[in-house]
Amino acid sequence: MNSDHQLSDWRDRALQFEQQINQTVLGQRQAIRDVVIAVFARGHVLLEGNVGVGKTTLLRAVAHGLGGDYQRIEGTIDLMPADLIYYTHLDSNGRPSVDPGPLLQQGDRLATFFFNEINRARPQVHSLLLRVMAERSVSAFNRDYLFPHIQVFADRNPVEKEETFELPAAARDRFMMEITIDKPDDVAMLDELIFNPRFHDVDRLVADSETGAIPYYQLNDIAEQIQLAITPSPTLRQYAVELCLASSRPAAYGISLSDVDMEQAILAGASPRGMSYLIRAARVHAWLDDRTTLLPEDLQAVLPVVMRHRIFLNPIYAYRQDELLPALLDGMLQQIAAP
Repeated sequence: MNSDHQLSDWRDRALQFEQQINQTVLGQRQAIRDVVIAVFARGHVLLEGNVGVGKTTLLRAVAHGLGGDYQRIEGTIDLMPADLIYYTHLDSNGRPSVDPGPLLQQGDRLATFFFNEINRARPQVHSLLLRVMAERSVSAFNRDYLFPHIQVFADRNPVEKEETFELPAAARDRFMMEITIDKPDDVAMLDELIFNPRFHDVDRLVADSETGAIPYYQLNDIAEQIQLAITPSPTLRQYAVELCLASSRPAAYGISLSDVDMEQAILAGASPRGMSYLIRAARVHAWLDDRTTLLPEDLQAVLPVVMRHRIFLNPIYAYRQDELLPALLDGMLQQIAAP
């Protein structure tokens, strides 16, 4: 099968995978599309949302559809880095034993690693996770363990602040996307979620969907083919560069925000690595739309979830970040002419 036919076949699989998740998790079409893009761009994902809005159900549905091995760990105040690698216990003879922890149990078959309530874990744990996300490896027992297929998903509850630790910028930058999950606004969907028993048993709900619809062990190769197949024009490349520059120097591009000194507003904008994530995600967006040319609309579609957590405001404006960052991104799209 040639590359074009193979990518066409995989596109059909990807869209079926997306449809399957939409049947499991109602009212989250945009979030699900973003997650599917991240899967085929091989990027890690951080989900934000209140308790009970479907974050865990969404991630379990994704893991089930991908097949491969799945591990989950709960973020707690007493969690230590070693707890991800091994755990100690007394064996049947009452002797101390050491067994592999959640990262090592499946070895290179580990496809999906879910870190629940990541902001409850200590910074030392974030540091270990950072290496796993960046290098897809970890050192333990005098050797390196490789996780070539791992994709890290984490979630964070933004409401509860007690006994929590803010993720450092380096850790957040390793997540390709930060996706916000809210309860659906549609009354009919809310009625279905509240009253239909099908959505009350998450184990059965997820188990009823097809598993292994997307062979996880082939994703790295397919993702590389997608990146090579989708080509940007010179004017599109310039557009992306200007978006990058505007994220650091919005005043130079005529972007203004209410009651904000734009010359002092930004501590740091998007990095080249952040922009490379944007292009990776945009290429997958174009592929899902059955195109081989990268268009401005592809960058615009993924800009909010890829870029928002990569722009840092001056501390005097940080308390308004939920208001200012979306407005800044919208201003970038309005002020910078698309080719």
